[in-house]
Amino acid sequence: MKFRPCIDLHNGKVKQIVGGSLAEGAEPETNFVSEKPPAWYAKRYKADWLTGGHVIKLGTGNDDAAREALGAWPKGLQVGGGITAENAFQWLEAGAAQVIVTSYIFKDGQIDAERLNKLVLAAGRDRLVLDLSCRKKNGKYHVVTDRWQTFTETVVNESALKQLADCCCEFLVHGVDVEGKQQGMDEELIELLAEYSPIPCVYAGGVRNFQDLEKLAQAGQGKIDVTVGSALDIFGGTMAYEDVVAFCKSTL
Repeated sequence: MKFRPCIDLHNGKVKQIVGGSLAEGAEPETNFVSEKPPAWYAKRYKADWLTGGHVIKLGTGNDDAAREALGAWPKGLQVGGGITAENAFQWLEAGAAQVIVTSYIFKDGQIDAERLNKLVLAAGRDRLVLDLSCRKKNGKYHVVTDRWQTFTETVVNESALKQLADCCCEFLVHGVDVEGKQQGMDEELIELLAEYSPIPCVYAGGVRNFQDLEKLAQAGQGKIDVTVGSALDIFGGTMAYEDVVAFCKSTL
């Protein structure tokens, strides 16, 4: 189980927010605002050789901050937020190892095959990560778009994971209903991803202590990598960053 670090950007600053509180024109519920620049985090991750971490632009006004992070560790981090077929290559040239995409490939609640194909051609399958962050509705996990506020008709299940795996090299999945709350993970979602994802998959949402990491390693059958945000001491939490890095390395 690899540790995949994050740099979440909001209004140009590194923040940790409650994911489900993102909404157009309103300030999200915020757990932490860093005084350190994005490059500080990127350099820290580089020093520990934590590949495959993600830089997420939460809304507009974050491009410069994202470029700063990518510039501090070229080809070491992924970037997501507002990625399209038209700008994907620009972000790869700016230093991203992969681009992360959600909303762009959906139209009227359905996957837009034409847009997805354009994206694969623009970035290449091996440099494309699909964000399938989801919320539960009527007992099923639906991918959510538009700052995690809009439910799509795409359900995260065996069929969807196998189909979409042909188009990308990895999935990033936030359990949106528990994201940023430090109230525990969505173990049912983790087990589903471990059972059915045929490609590498990263889970984020609700990790609050080392007992949760142990549960994730077990529920994920060692196949699911993990992101820890608000619980980390470098984001104002109580879990020591160095200990999380060491714990995850010990599971490999």
